Amino acid sequence: MYLEQIQNVNDIKNIDPKAYEELAQEIRDFLIRKVSVTGGHLGSNLGAVELTMALHLALRLPEDKIIWDVGHQSYTHKILTGRKDGFDGLRQFRGMSGFPKRKESICDAFDTGHSSTSISAGLGLVKARDIQGLDQTIVSVIGDGAMTGGMAYEALNNAGKLETNFIIILNDNNMSISENVGGVSKYLNNIRTADSYLDLKRGIYEALRGTPRGNNMVSGIRRVKSSFKQLVIPGMLFEDMGITYLGPVDGHNIQALVRVIQEARRVNGAVMIHAITQKGKGYAPAERHPARFHGADPFDVETGLPTRPHTTPNYTDVFSTVMCKLGGRDEKVVAITAAMPDGTGLKRFRNMYPERFFDVGIAEEHAVTFAAGLAAGGMKPVVAVYSSFLQRAYDQILHDVCIQNLPVVFALDRAGLVGSDGETHQGIFDLSYLTSIPNMNVCAPKNKWELADMLKYAVVFGGPIAIRYPRGEAYDGLKEYREPIVCGRAEWIYRERDIALFAVGSMVKTAERVREKLKAEGMQVSLVNARFVKPIDEEAVREACREHRLIVTLEENVSAGGYGEKVLRLLSGEQMAADYLQVALPDAYIEHGNVEKLKSEIGLDPDSICQSIRERLATGVE
Repeated sequence: MYLEQIQNVNDIKNIDPKAYEELAQEIRDFLIRKVSVTGGHLGSNLGAVELTMALHLALRLPEDKIIWDVGHQSYTHKILTGRKDGFDGLRQFRGMSGFPKRKESICDAFDTGHSSTSISAGLGLVKARDIQGLDQTIVSVIGDGAMTGGMAYEALNNAGKLETNFIIILNDNNMSISENVGGVSKYLNNIRTADSYLDLKRGIYEALRGTPRGNNMVSGIRRVKSSFKQLVIPGMLFEDMGITYLGPVDGHNIQALVRVIQEARRVNGAVMIHAITQKGKGYAPAERHPARFHGADPFDVETGLPTRPHTTPNYTDVFSTVMCKLGGRDEKVVAITAAMPDGTGLKRFRNMYPERFFDVGIAEEHAVTFAAGLAAGGMKPVVAVYSSFLQRAYDQILHDVCIQNLPVVFALDRAGLVGSDGETHQGIFDLSYLTSIPNMNVCAPKNKWELADMLKYAVVFGGPIAIRYPRGEAYDGLKEYREPIVCGRAEWIYRERDIALFAVGSMVKTAERVREKLKAEGMQVSLVNARFVKPIDEEAVREACREHRLIVTLEENVSAGGYGEKVLRLLSGEQMAADYLQVALPDAYIEHGNVEKLKSEIGLDPDSICQSIRERLATGVE
């Protein structure tokens, strides 16, 4: 009933305050119903409903700016800015993004898909405001999981020098994707449970309220509350950095949140509001299993169970099984993840070998250098990380791992197109940025058996090596083709003439379908499983050029710096006679949507590839 009155930004200010609780429940019901159909980030959004409502009540959007970190907690913000109808197409091709998007709404101040960026971005907006003399309130909302990322502390250190208003809201639900770990989590737990401080403050204020001069005394206490907190809450990390700390405050009490935001706006400096929320609030399955409902597939509302459960192993499952076996065979094998034990498949390894499992929080840079230290100390570290997240640690790979040629294994999950999370999560750059680094070796499996073989090979390889594999069901075809893994050696699957398809990883399956279609047209087609993108199998390329008139490379990576460019460089350098076609992703950011739909749109599906080959044959070298 009240939700229907929210059609545009600031409509919430026309709602009777007595109806806020009912509106919050309507929003939760709406989110559960819609996300159960489309999938999406549910738990974090259910926990941020009241906090978002309070921000929209206390601020003047779109003049004031909110930066969400991570942006997957912005669903209520989208509802309150008039995008409710967009939820039918949430995270679908050409539908509404699951993250803030400046191109989507003037109320989205900054695009945020990765973690720990909001304070830096907010500080930049603050400085832009001040230079231009604008009247704006800038708010960065950061989750406690994102506070495990070092970039947040670099920004806090900078923000501590501010002499102008900047509000940081710490949305503290004790979860990132999985349960938070480390010293920051313990520190925040101490604040949450500091009853001595909370009870003392509440008792003093209650005793003074209504007494003669009592309000003046309360104001005096507030002026010295920094010293007061220093006595009762050990450390007071944020105040020590020069940032005014307000809280903890109940993150589900709208009136209390509005009051503290209004108080924070009066501070001439950086101020942190510490809001305690519950991830998954209002939906029992999400409250019981917050990690499962972080990024949920479509599910049954009554039970919370997926409506399309996967019954065959995906690549993450295969990685998980092989890692557990390797851990049992070799006590030097250790596993590292950046807050993703469930997503990367390391949860079973953690349960079996807890002393050799390390979750470093949302800190990919630290994870890589930590792995380098482990390798220098004689261990065999495997860093399991999503492809798009590893790019945050490029310098550490180059400087700390590869210069020293240390034996660190990078297991790159979600490589290639991942679909619904969109531009920030598509793993389409790793072949380019990893192969640009000396000493790095990069390979990609064609199916689930080859992933197992490559992982076993990698832990004894003796140098930096990355294995990239896609999201989703593990391909179980071509089982009979299982040559031993040799560094830089490709695998010939079918040997014919005319056209040679060199496919990388997930594209081997696609290349099989391309070959079938072309053979139906009377063409002779060879298929080569590239296996290694660095080093490439130069001899296989030379051999193919002697026997084929067209070389086609296929990869689920941007064309710039990818496998195809390396093959082309070899062909050009040695002036080989064969014609060449590169099939790769365009030099662009790929939006969200179903992966098969995206491939069709950008020409990476079998029909489009066959058409490109026909056109190349028609215009190529005779």
